[in-house]
Amino acid sequence: MPTTDPPKTDGPILSVRDLHVAYRTGDGKTVEAVRGVDFDLYPNQSLALVGESGCGKTTLGLGLLRLLPKLGSVPKGSITYNGRKGESVDVLALRKQELRKWRWRDAAMVFQGAMNSFNPVLRIIDQMGDTIRAHPDGERKPSKKEIWERSAEMLRAVRLEPNRVLPSYPHELSGGMRQRVLIAMSLLLDPKLLILDEPTTALDILTQRAIVDVLHELRAERKFAMVFISHDLAIAAELADRVATMYAGRIIETGTARDIFYGPRHPYTVGLIKAVPPVVGDLPELASIPGTPPSLSNLPSGCAFAPRCGYVEERCTSVDPELDPITERAAGQTHAAACVRWQDVVYERKVVAHA
Repeated sequence: MPTTDPPKTDGPILSVRDLHVAYRTGDGKTVEAVRGVDFDLYPNQSLALVGESGCGKTTLGLGLLRLLPKLGSVPKGSITYNGRKGESVDVLALRKQELRKWRWRDAAMVFQGAMNSFNPVLRIIDQMGDTIRAHPDGERKPSKKEIWERSAEMLRAVRLEPNRVLPSYPHELSGGMRQRVLIAMSLLLDPKLLILDEPTTALDILTQRAIVDVLHELRAERKFAMVFISHDLAIAAELADRVATMYAGRIIETGTARDIFYGPRHPYTVGLIKAVPPVVGDLPELASIPGTPPSLSNLPSGCAFAPRCGYVEERCTSVDPELDPITERAAGQTHAAACVRWQDVVYERKVVAHA
């Protein structure tokens, strides 16, 4: 687990303010899947978004790059990307062609389920070549040799043999190989922002280990910022400098990885941690969070987590708390929780007694 954040010598590379993402339903209504999200992401920083399925993690990731499906929209908020030369880009204001140029070259995404991200009837070299040709440097089109060399370089960076992978079709590669090819493709144009949506899901533990190691190496070498979406707390703890816990479309706690995993101050974050066994140390008593997440179309009044919370009191049913700073630090390092009783939240794990 990282012990400190990368130094904040520059301003944030990505600033998100009061972001709302909504979906239209079949009866003409709209449901907000992301509500009032605020965060700053700094150069070479890694932010993990964690939470139960349906909490809005993937929707937030798609919204950041404007990759939402047709029924999705961003009715409110702002997304500002601060580019390579210091220029600020209003992502929500980009027109179609501007957005096409901005994606891949400045910001890229690695999707969950690599097989669904490839064209099954095109070889890997053709798909990587399409990405390079769509974003040429100047007027000159890259040659086949240049495309092969650039693609081969990126594949070697993710520990794959180019002569084996580039002529192959996606179905000829294993799941772990496809996932690493997808990471290589996302970094072809050297973007400074990478969003990964559960890139280790459905992979065996050894392949997960290989992908985590590859991401560590690539971040150290290429200095990109990363938003890492995951339900696997162990991987999030290892890859993230900062962690944001999401519940019912909101960020309800944020802090450094050490803040979140050693001193959580929101009952939901505590519940998530207690529900999974630790990687090292004695085996604690595991405990699930009672109840189920609320329907986004019919949220309870006040705090959305109140019906499942062991710290609930009368005011929790009428007050929807904002993120309250717990520890004030330098920019991008504050620990904050959206709970009216965060001072009372205690993280303790009972160790299972051995017979």
